[in-house]
Amino acid sequence: MKLLLVLSLSAIVATATSVSAGGHGGNPAVTARKAHMQLYQHNLMILGNMARGNTEYDTAAAQAAADNLVSLSTLSQAGYWIPGTTNAELGDETRLLPAVFEADSTARQIGADLAAASVALAAVAGTGPEAVGPALGPVGAACTACHRAYRVSDN
Repeated sequence: MKLLLVLSLSAIVATATSVSAGGHGGNPAVTARKAHMQLYQHNLMILGNMARGNTEYDTAAAQAAADNLVSLSTLSQAGYWIPGTTNAELGDETRLLPAVFEADSTARQIGADLAAASVALAAVAGTGPEAVGPALGPVGAACTACHRAYRVSDN
C-alpha cells in the first residue's frame, strides 16, 4: 500500500512538472517560441499558396492571415526570447543561436522590419493575389535574415 502511494505521488509530481514546463517536459520559453513560429508559418502558407495560385484567392482569408502576421510581429515576445534558452544551453531542444543575445545583435531591427513588412502586406492583402505576392517578399526577407543569423543552419 505504501509503495502504491509513493508511486502515485511520483506520477503526480512528474505530471505537474511536465505541465508547468510547457506540457511536454521542455523549456517553456522554447515551446512558446516554436508555437509563435508555427503561427507565422501557418499564415504565410495561406498567403503564399494564394499568391502562387495553389489555392483560390479568398479576400477574407487573405486579410485575416495578413492581420494575424501583424499581430504576431507586434506581440511582446519578451517572455520567450530570454538568455539561457539557446542551443548552447539546451542542445537539440532549440535551434536558436546564442548570437541573438549579443550586444551587436540585429534581431530587434529584423523584428521591426518584419513588423513593418507585415503592416504593408496587410494593407494590400484584401486587394487580390497579384498584390499579395510582391508584398510577401519583404516579410520573407525578414524571416530569412533572422534565420540565417540566429538559427542553426538546415545544412
